Formats: sequence, structure tokens, C-alpha cells
Amino acid sequence: MNKQKNEQVEQFLAKESQWQDCYKFLRNLIFNETELEENYKWMHPCYTINNKNAVLIHGFKGYVALLFQKGAILEEKYHTLIQQTERLQAEAVP
Repeated sequence: MNKQKNEQVEQFLAKESQWQDCYKFLRNLIFNETELEENYKWMHPCYTINNKNAVLIHGFKGYVALLFQKGAILEEKYHTLIQQTERLQAEAVP
């Protein structure tokens, strides 16, 4: 599979100031270590598998989160995920 980085994500990262290093680290980790495809949705980097949303990188005031769209069904043995809604869990990266 020949994955390509998304131009809209490139533009997003170029404009980002507060969380740029964290975004780049997480992007490279997801892009290089998974088979997820890179997209830009909801004004943030979003990664999909089989055209279904898997994880979104999102910056907040005090942290960056990996938002797992189907996070509520993840087996979570380390108790590091925060359940934000009934169907969404996130990993906070301070």
C-alpha cells in the first residue's frame, strides 16, 4: 500500500502553533506504524480504515487527545482512556 500524506493536514500543521510538535509526533506515529489512511475531517487530522473513521487528533486548551470514534468498544486494560461520550473514548496527551 502506498500511503500519502493529506495536503489539508499539511496546511493544518503549518498553521498550528500551540500543539504543533505533539500533532506531528502523533501524526508520524499513526502514519508510520498503522495502516490507517490520513484524511482531514472536522478541521482536524482524521485517520480511517476501510473508509471508516478510526481516530482523530484534536487539540484542546490544556491537552491533545486521540479521539477513537469506536472507543467505547475498545478493550481498555490499562485504564488510560477517558470516556467523553457514550460512544467515544479519548487518550489525553498532556
